[in-house]
Amino acid sequence: MNVIVSNKYQSLLATLDIDVIKNINGEFEVEDLVNQFTNFYYNKMILDITALKNYQDITTLQNLSVSMDVSNIILLLDDSEIVNSPKYLSGLISMGIYNFTRNVDAIKFLINNPNTYKDVAQYHQLNSVTASTEEGGDYNKLGLRVIGIKNVTNHAGSTTLTYLLKKELAKKYNVIAVEVDEHDFIYLNDKTLRSTSSLDLPSFIAMNSDAEVILVDLNDRGSISSCTEVLYLIEPGLIKLNKLIRKDKRTFEKLRDKKIILNRSILNQRDVKDFEYESKSKVFFNIPYLDDKLDNHKVLEELLVKLGFVRFDESTESETKTSKLFNIFK
Repeated sequence: MNVIVSNKYQSLLATLDIDVIKNINGEFEVEDLVNQFTNFYYNKMILDITALKNYQDITTLQNLSVSMDVSNIILLLDDSEIVNSPKYLSGLISMGIYNFTRNVDAIKFLINNPNTYKDVAQYHQLNSVTASTEEGGDYNKLGLRVIGIKNVTNHAGSTTLTYLLKKELAKKYNVIAVEVDEHDFIYLNDKTLRSTSSLDLPSFIAMNSDAEVILVDLNDRGSISSCTEVLYLIEPGLIKLNKLIRKDKRTFEKLRDKKIILNRSILNQRDVKDFEYESKSKVFFNIPYLDDKLDNHKVLEELLVKLGFVRFDESTESETKTSKLFNIFK
């Protein structure tokens, strides 16, 4: 079942032949919608953009993207020059808002066939990135790896895992870690950790393109559009998995061929196989609960090797060849 939030286009949206569980009309602050729908289960929200107060200010949409799961929102745009400008549309995409249209008839299609980044990439302006890199190439062509870490189940541990991976990678690589639209890094007491907004992430990456790796804590709702690869975190507890499936039955279908990481996991190898069978998915890696106060985690080194960070692979081989059986004589 879907919800409709309308204003200027109320009469047009009323003609939609879709299942609707709730329909509200008027002008709303982002906080109003968050309060009404945070614990309200629905399939898609069809949002008339004019129902948002001050919607022509792109930061209003940014606040929406931080507070709500924008993958479940279909945005009906108005015909104003600002909203239809390349800069505004590019801003929507940077926030992960891919499902937008000016055509009411297209909404029903988007409910069953949501856009991916590939479908809207032509509207995404990355000039701020390409202008800051060498020889007119983008940061991918410089060999920079921008790895997004995104929660699939709520609060699956992206912030802590980003921090731990950054500490591990820093032993062998020039790495930067940044969080998007949050300020949780301050609680880790590490002044090298950075924060930025969804809108400023492409520019942040461009300005730090001399790094070898940038880890991006996308948390629950950050856009993946600026990342060269993404790790999708699932905490495989029964309640969290049931909430995930109730929210979107097609979750694992959408994650097909993605790098699924089981995080804070108590599953053994056999359990992981059962999980893959039931979810019809493939687990890329299984991470148990980790002590974030420790500086070394062998399991994270194994993950980094699997991700292709060969310097860890080489050091592991070297240590294996020179280690002694009981390591008594040092």
